[in-house]
Amino acid sequence: MSERVLVLGATSGIARALVRRLAAEGADLVLAGRRRGELERIARDAELRGGVRAAVETYDARDLAGHDAFLDACFARLDGLDGVLLCHGELVEQARAERDLAPALHMLEVNVTGSLSLLEGVAGRLAAAGGGWLAALSSVAGDRGRRRNYLYGASKAALSTALAGMRARLAPAGVSVTDVRPGPVDTRLTFGMALPGIASPERVARDVLRGARRGRAVVYTPWPWRFVMLVVRALPASLVARLDAPRRAGEAG
Repeated sequence: MSERVLVLGATSGIARALVRRLAAEGADLVLAGRRRGELERIARDAELRGGVRAAVETYDARDLAGHDAFLDACFARLDGLDGVLLCHGELVEQARAERDLAPALHMLEVNVTGSLSLLEGVAGRLAAAGGGWLAALSSVAGDRGRRRNYLYGASKAALSTALAGMRARLAPAGVSVTDVRPGPVDTRLTFGMALPGIASPERVARDVLRGARRGRAVVYTPWPWRFVMLVVRALPASLVARLDAPRRAGEAG
């Protein structure tokens, strides 16, 4: 029997790479997001690429009242699911949020409230079915608050904390929970940003699926970020504050 996978936020750059890889491996798919037309194009490509079934469902991460019915429809599409990937998310640049908090609050609704509502719904259904795997995209930005992105980082830290608790809750039910923490990835969210060590969506997709299927608790991708963030978390707060301080005009470095 083919693996059955739900991809939440299937139009994102990382999700598209995941869909291509899953289809090539023969997995049947439910692709979910906001834009039906784009989802249908991705689904048709998956079907042609791998000869798999690819169904489409739409949802809004902020429509909490509609999540139960939406998840029921997703699980019914393939008569159950073996794995779920949560890939949706928003990123608002810190400087913009400091000028206008409204976009950042919207980001928190999507990245935290909406994500946790969907994850709890998925968790209960997988546990009731007797097992499966769940992976969600967090970020290295959630490992430590930094001046340049602390609101986005806070949203990802909240998600990672919830995933840790969910992992402990679901282990007895045979459901694994993987917290994926990518560094910067070359997608629409990061377009135009000057970011060091940016990775391809294809590299991240490979690491996500490998980690989720092996039941890894936390996956840093690309892998050197595990050691980078180990150092960053260990730095004294006073040093982090100096590193994050805005540079004066004409200052070298």
